[in-house]
Amino acid sequence: MEERSREGQNTTRPLLAGERLDGSRVELHCSVAGDASITAVLVLSASVAVLGSLNYGLSVGYSSPVQSEIMNELGLSTAEYSLFGSLLTVGGLVGAIVSGKLSDYLGRRGTLGLTSIFYIIGWLSIAVSQAAWSLDFGRLFLGFSVGLIAYVVPIYVAEITPKNQRGGFVVLHMLLTVSGISVAYILGLVISWRILALIGIFPSLVQLIGLFFIPESPRWLVKIGKDKEFEAALQRLRGENANVTEEAADIKRYTESLVRISEANILVLFQKKYAYVLTVGVGLFALSQLCGTNGIIFYASSTFESAGFSGTVGTIAVALIQIPAAILPVICMDRYGRRPLLMISASGLCLGNILAGLSYLLQDFGLLKGFSPYLVLIGIVMFAAMYPLGMGGTIFVIISEIYPINIKGLAGSLATLVGWLSSWLVSYAFNFSMEWSSAGTFFILAGVCAFTIFFVAKLVPETKGRTLEEIQASMTIPGNSWICRA
Repeated sequence: MEERSREGQNTTRPLLAGERLDGSRVELHCSVAGDASITAVLVLSASVAVLGSLNYGLSVGYSSPVQSEIMNELGLSTAEYSLFGSLLTVGGLVGAIVSGKLSDYLGRRGTLGLTSIFYIIGWLSIAVSQAAWSLDFGRLFLGFSVGLIAYVVPIYVAEITPKNQRGGFVVLHMLLTVSGISVAYILGLVISWRILALIGIFPSLVQLIGLFFIPESPRWLVKIGKDKEFEAALQRLRGENANVTEEAADIKRYTESLVRISEANILVLFQKKYAYVLTVGVGLFALSQLCGTNGIIFYASSTFESAGFSGTVGTIAVALIQIPAAILPVICMDRYGRRPLLMISASGLCLGNILAGLSYLLQDFGLLKGFSPYLVLIGIVMFAAMYPLGMGGTIFVIISEIYPINIKGLAGSLATLVGWLSSWLVSYAFNFSMEWSSAGTFFILAGVCAFTIFFVAKLVPETKGRTLEEIQASMTIPGNSWICRA
């Protein structure tokens, strides 16, 4: 790398990851974190955090099994219920916009507490609804919480976890999300929509209590200058007898080199040195939604029925396959890495969309009428299994790892916002697109998945077994290659 002139250097500009104010590089030695064991406090902290992810899944899965019951009881039209369903995405957009700044201001733990309060308000509003407006009010509150949770849970878990366990812990976010979806799908078939809404309150109540017993993110504490609290939190997470001196020094040195300057503004994100990391983060979040997950999951029952298959049987099949599929990355991620899971997942999503599209194409031509409904079942179940394996969970791991702490709030908000915009686009356009051409809809989604394979292969780095500071430094140095090296 070329030597840069030190004369006339602007000391107010944002530093590169690992760079001191005098322009020299910070050497990072983070082996201690890799040798840290899993402690009870670490497990408790991650468990309390991902209760928000469980409610994320309950919120997403709620609208599918209760649709006919709510429409009949409250006399809603299809348009009114579609508005109710889509308001989760609208609230998510608002939550995404403020998620980064809010978590920087309130802290990771404080933001988790705020989401719990909003979840409780949202579920209560839905449970006691007698008209469309209170349903919509509650759904909007749930969406705001979901928008915050999508950012703050992976960030908090990544910042408290040793590098060799980080992937498995962060992907718990996706495991609990799909568990929530599955629980909503199955319970929604056997209990009333009001009782299901009341059940959604319990994870948030438990989380509110649990937050009093877990530490704040050490990296956030050192960022705001609370050194004593930072060291105490890190010691609690690593264990009373653990030697955290080296890890604490590395985190503090790296973080202080970034926050010693003025806080980044939105224009800073678009500087050349952040182009690579921003492209990876925003691109992954957008593609994870544009592959079609919200359209397929939100309207799974009606999609099965339109293909001539039982909506109830299909919904149960989707619910049952998601949880074991989400367990696999928890076991495999820190052993085999992030990139292989993303590649396998995107390939499976592509094949699932192709099979579903082929099913509708055969029906359009009147071919294999007895077999084609089963083909859409195979395609959607494959999609439901492959999504949490990589594109649903692994992206949260990578996004929680790659952003330097001085731009983490803004960059995380931008990635989450783009993801929610993409989610809204898919959920809003899916039914219209299915009316235009069911086969064409799934073939278009398959094309997006094919592009995702190329994107991951060329741009997404492997972050397995590296500290957050090492990852962030390697992705923001000048002259960084845009061709991914696993």
